[in-house]
Amino acid sequence: MISVIQRVSHAEVTVNGDTLGKIQQGIVALVAIEKTDSENDVKQLIERILRYRVFADTNDKMNLSLRDINGGLLLVPQFTLSADTQKGNRPSFSAAATPTEARPLFELSVAYAKQQYPNVACGLFGADMQVSLCNNGPVTFTLRSPAKNH
Repeated sequence: MISVIQRVSHAEVTVNGDTLGKIQQGIVALVAIEKTDSENDVKQLIERILRYRVFADTNDKMNLSLRDINGGLLLVPQFTLSADTQKGNRPSFSAAATPTEARPLFELSVAYAKQQYPNVACGLFGADMQVSLCNNGPVTFTLRSPAKNH
């Protein structure tokens, strides 16, 4: 799994003008499921997102997690994160899980996040979404499943 997380002051995801998910201060997590991902990868990545320290403490150091600040988590499926862009002018999506494989794992990531944390919103798998956010900092990190770190 790959996730790009962004520290935001607010964010929302819409489909056809309807707001599906909206948060105030927190993290937007764009999530890609790859062919080799498992339920264990989902749980590990969600836990890492919830614990990742990207918010400033009283000394202006990034020492606080989403849980520490009681912020929102907006999960957005985005298969393009698993693109291979090493060569050529067109990305290859050979590492991405098929929609049939990825949908249940994305839905598990949302369900697991909601079990672990009260303030979770999400986008819609397979939809043409518009994501609006104010990246605070800007602060952006790429997280991968532990077994896939380079």
